[in-house]
Amino acid sequence: MRTAQEFVNRLTRIHRVVVWSVQLGVFALSAVLAFLLRFDFGLPAAYLRHLAYALPIWIVVKILVFRVAGLDRGWWRYVSVTDLLRIVAGNLVGSVLSCFAILLVAPTGFPRSIYLLDLMICFLGTAGVRIVVRLTAEATSQGGKGALERNTLIYGAGEAGITLLREIQRNPKLLYRVRGFLDDRPDKKGVHILGEPVLGGGDQVQALVSRHNIETILIAIPSATGTEMTRILELCHAAGADCKTIPGLGEVIEDGGLVGHIRAVAVEDLLGRRPVRLEENQIRASLEGKVVMVTGAAGSIGSELCRQIARFHPAGIVGFEIAESPLFEIDREMRLAFPVVPFHPEIGSIQNRIRLDEVMCQYSPSVVYHAAAYKHVPLMEAHVFEAIENNVFGTYNVAMAAAEHGVDDFVMISSDKAVRPTNVMGATKRIAELLLLALQNGRTKYVAVRFGNVLGSNGSVIPIFKKQIAAGGPVTVTHPEMRRFFMTIPEACQLVLQAAVVGEGGQICVLDMGEPVKIVDLARNLILLSGLRPDDDIKIEFTGMRPGEKLYEELNTMLEDTAPTAHEKIRIFTGNGMPEGDIETWLDCLREICETRDTGRLVVALKEIVLDYSPSVHLLKRLVKARTERAVVTTA
Repeated sequence: MRTAQEFVNRLTRIHRVVVWSVQLGVFALSAVLAFLLRFDFGLPAAYLRHLAYALPIWIVVKILVFRVAGLDRGWWRYVSVTDLLRIVAGNLVGSVLSCFAILLVAPTGFPRSIYLLDLMICFLGTAGVRIVVRLTAEATSQGGKGALERNTLIYGAGEAGITLLREIQRNPKLLYRVRGFLDDRPDKKGVHILGEPVLGGGDQVQALVSRHNIETILIAIPSATGTEMTRILELCHAAGADCKTIPGLGEVIEDGGLVGHIRAVAVEDLLGRRPVRLEENQIRASLEGKVVMVTGAAGSIGSELCRQIARFHPAGIVGFEIAESPLFEIDREMRLAFPVVPFHPEIGSIQNRIRLDEVMCQYSPSVVYHAAAYKHVPLMEAHVFEAIENNVFGTYNVAMAAAEHGVDDFVMISSDKAVRPTNVMGATKRIAELLLLALQNGRTKYVAVRFGNVLGSNGSVIPIFKKQIAAGGPVTVTHPEMRRFFMTIPEACQLVLQAAVVGEGGQICVLDMGEPVKIVDLARNLILLSGLRPDDDIKIEFTGMRPGEKLYEELNTMLEDTAPTAHEKIRIFTGNGMPEGDIETWLDCLREICETRDTGRLVVALKEIVLDYSPSVHLLKRLVKARTERAVVTTA
């Protein structure tokens, strides 16, 4: 005996023939029923001739109309309200055209009410059979899950929650038994959506989890802010339920459904960052068919830039990197993920001008994204000359090579630490920005893009916190009031591509980083996401500020010294801050200081070039100690 599922599967395999056959039967049956209803099922013999004329006309005309409208294609198991509206239109057009044809060829005396009866019956038949197929398919798809299903609540009774419920009801791969919705809007409580009730709000999570034996809560609020997501996460953990979320519906639509998108809540969700709006046509026009070079191509930002650039079909991507193993890995990844985009891994240092010239001469890039830099603040406080040689002279080498080899666009990744810097790394980034401003007088368009920390980048707090949590703690935070701007790596790189288009040359673009986040809050949230309790399961310890750090980073983002652009998340830094004298003269001075390894002179030079640079206490103590030691040696 065939099961209902086997029947549905057979209909799927031969659905085109079934559709034509069923629609033909509905058209014919509606015509006959219209006549029978008109005459109370006692059709006079005199009207059999009228039926004989009308029946083939209705069938032929409606078949043609449904064919043209595409109503004989598609899967009935996915019929929607939009499809029903198209069926109404198809039946109406078919009936009107049939009416004209019948008036032209049929005998006189054709009852007018039959036209309306046929329209109503045909719509009920063509729509009803589709609804029956959909209900049957949904009923059979939910069978067979049994004990594998997890009792589930959906947090959010909006469009995302309804879409998620529909997908769960249709898709046998999603082993969730939805018991109802949670929603913080009081007016939704008690409402039934697709057969499932809205049971209450977030303050009732614990009671509802216990009452309905809930194992999983699916958060379906893509627009939730970071604060809201943190609150929901804490409520779910307090109730002892597993917590998962879904991405924004735009991402779901692009990737074709919710299957595989339900995932554990990530720390990025707790930032509450809104999706980036990209002017993709502008970006595509600047990258498509061109060779693009990325320095620092195997780093966190550089590798993501390569991935994002590949989406816009460049003629090739040149990955310039000094680290051999990471370059090998990004080369493998790019070849697998983007096989049609040539990726050229090139080993070299930005401090080696000869090597830069070789690579640019070989590939003739039109666009250069300069992401190679030393970025770790405490490490650069201890290696001041290496910071200058790489971040300043290295940038100068790449920028000059770009100009000499006819590069159209040069984009440098800068940092929020270049704003009123209190460390050597920030000062070197500010000098690199000033270099680009000074060089902007020829064909190459120089733009710097300034932003803060990116989640998950090499050496950032997230990987460090995760390792500490995995080891059982403690999680170390420098200061309870330490705050930083954060964004995700993909968002940062997407906005870098956008800023390259927005910038007109000789400008510093500043990305909107949102609100600064307390590092201690980030640590607490990461512990929660690990299923543990902050301060109970995992301790948080404060270790004190490191050399060169400041409590609050600045971006000069939204108001001070910036002007808006056409993109709401990108502004242009309008402050200048150029030092007196020629930038080339200052570079020569820095070279001489690096050769003599005179830290004192270097700090003075940095102060003269970067007018608002404030050396760290740690660095000043080193200078005092070195001077005291020299004085003792001289006296002796």
